[in-house]
Amino acid sequence: MVLLVDKYRPRTLDGLDHGASLSASLKRLVAGGDFPHMLVYGPSGAGKKTRVMALLRELHGPSAEKLRVESRTFKIGTHNVELTLLSSPHHIELNPSDAGNRDREVVQEVIKEIAQTAPVVGAAADGQRAFKVVVLNEVERLSKPAQHALRRTMEKYVSTCRLLLICTNPSKVIAPIRSRCMCLRVAAPTHDEICTVLGSVAQKEGLKLPAGLAMRIATASERNLRRAILTLEACKVAQYPFTDNQPLQQPDWLAYIDAVALDVLHEQSPRQLLKVRGRLYELISSCIPPDLIFQQLTIALLKRCPKPVQHEALHHAAIYEHRLQAGQKAVFHLEAFLARFMSVYKKHMVMSQR
Repeated sequence: MVLLVDKYRPRTLDGLDHGASLSASLKRLVAGGDFPHMLVYGPSGAGKKTRVMALLRELHGPSAEKLRVESRTFKIGTHNVELTLLSSPHHIELNPSDAGNRDREVVQEVIKEIAQTAPVVGAAADGQRAFKVVVLNEVERLSKPAQHALRRTMEKYVSTCRLLLICTNPSKVIAPIRSRCMCLRVAAPTHDEICTVLGSVAQKEGLKLPAGLAMRIATASERNLRRAILTLEACKVAQYPFTDNQPLQQPDWLAYIDAVALDVLHEQSPRQLLKVRGRLYELISSCIPPDLIFQQLTIALLKRCPKPVQHEALHHAAIYEHRLQAGQKAVFHLEAFLARFMSVYKKHMVMSQR
């Protein structure tokens, strides 16, 4: 079974339903023959990865979609680091932050290897590009040493490979990398654009989608197109024919975070904190990004607590969110924030009962 979000993912730059001016700029770059390093950034679900894959197809043709997944082991000193790579004859894609504190060495090894096997200068005469492409996901999660190593590697191998860097928050990417890349911002689609895409998907599937339900899905998805299409599919499974006021299916991980928030508000004790710690570990092990857990958990708590608690909780949330970004073990900072929130909330409840 193929999800609708993958089944109807645009394959070409012309097939994208929003951001036409950006697609036209990319087509002009490809037509020019050469290609710079690029930093593609924007919110989740805006279409960054879709544009990168459409760009690779524009560069190399349909063969860029002949992907294979391989697990590679890099020997770094006395340690072995295993990474999952996605590659085609023309490019390689990886998430170097998966290597943890060994990301610097992995970045250097992968780019060095692909640069040494890049096409020779005369390959362009045979219809090939004279360089290969390395796609790096979640660049903002790379450590600072890895980012500085990436900057040096970009300069050294610029003649034989190009880097396509994908990130959500460019402010976490060091300035030397940003200055060496063409920065392209992929804006989140508007609610009307999401409704247009949902209507197109529903039509291709032979579904009748009411305009009211489409707008409710677009609003609930917070301009995340991927989430909107997944929500449409979940609604189809839950109930069809559609109605304007049918309930929207909430992702399981969001419901799980709401349950954690209810537990925290129900009881504030070391025993409860220990129980919540296990739930946080379960969320992180399910590959939910820690910063997203923190954000949704804060929203769920603030919705259900009094105004005086909200102000103090937001103050502490800002402190622990910064520590979460700067630290390594995310669960420590998530648990510390919840411990602080429990203290603030319990103090308020005791004072209000006097």
